[in-house]
Amino acid sequence: MRLALFTALTMIAFAANSVLTRAAIDGGHIDPSGFALVRVLSGAVVLGMVMTLRGGALPLLRRNRLPGAFSLAAYMIGFSLAYLTLDAGLGALILFGVVQITMFAHGALRGAAPGARQIIGAAVAFAGLLIALWPGAGGNNDPVGAALMVIAGLGWAAYTILGRGAVDPLAATAANFLLCLPILLVMLVSAGLYFSATGLALGMVCGGVTSGLGYALWYSVLPRLEQTTAAIVQLSVPVIAIIAGALLLGEAVDALLLLAAILVLGGIGWAISGNRTRTGPA
Repeated sequence: MRLALFTALTMIAFAANSVLTRAAIDGGHIDPSGFALVRVLSGAVVLGMVMTLRGGALPLLRRNRLPGAFSLAAYMIGFSLAYLTLDAGLGALILFGVVQITMFAHGALRGAAPGARQIIGAAVAFAGLLIALWPGAGGNNDPVGAALMVIAGLGWAAYTILGRGAVDPLAATAANFLLCLPILLVMLVSAGLYFSATGLALGMVCGGVTSGLGYALWYSVLPRLEQTTAAIVQLSVPVIAIIAGALLLGEAVDALLLLAAILVLGGIGWAISGNRTRTGPA
């Protein structure tokens, strides 16, 4: 029961990242660049505190650390900018679909020949992703915003692939957040940053609680979950984001978005239920 509760809380936290980002940026409380900076800084602080309490050094000088930090920066920037125009649920669906399909493609290119089940599932999910990217899905689908979320998905997929061999995923995540911050500062130095108290609060919750503590909780329950179960439970994240976006932000849920969600999540679920692959949080 405790494991199920912690797993559910983790999935809610991951979905909340989309809702909090959309609420902060679309509400005009903070600009996308400022939100990304606050989120990464807050996440780095909380993850650093968790590492201090747990004990152990941060692996800052590992081989894949800089590529991991740059891919995390691509995810953070694309994610924040996309929510200028995308609804929370639609953005989460696009992100999730891109990450999973990229992971499938990477595995196939690396010689892990997919079976018929994986090929069919990936094809169905890709068809659903195309519907989600189609202008008008969800009532608020901007092509530029969708493209930015695709970039965020590619960034997170690269981040996940680079971190697959990490001996201590939580320590690696904390190190990547810490190294990502100066990268974002350099990339966003010319951006016209603006903050409000509400924007700062939402960014700190998104970075420190739903990202930082969310990742810490995820990595604590992950060893106790079957690999297939760990992959399948993440299918709930876009669904939670769609429901929360509709209830809390008044976002539209139309037939096209529902069809896209069914195809993306159903296709991925069909593929990974016969696969032993595990992916990290988004």
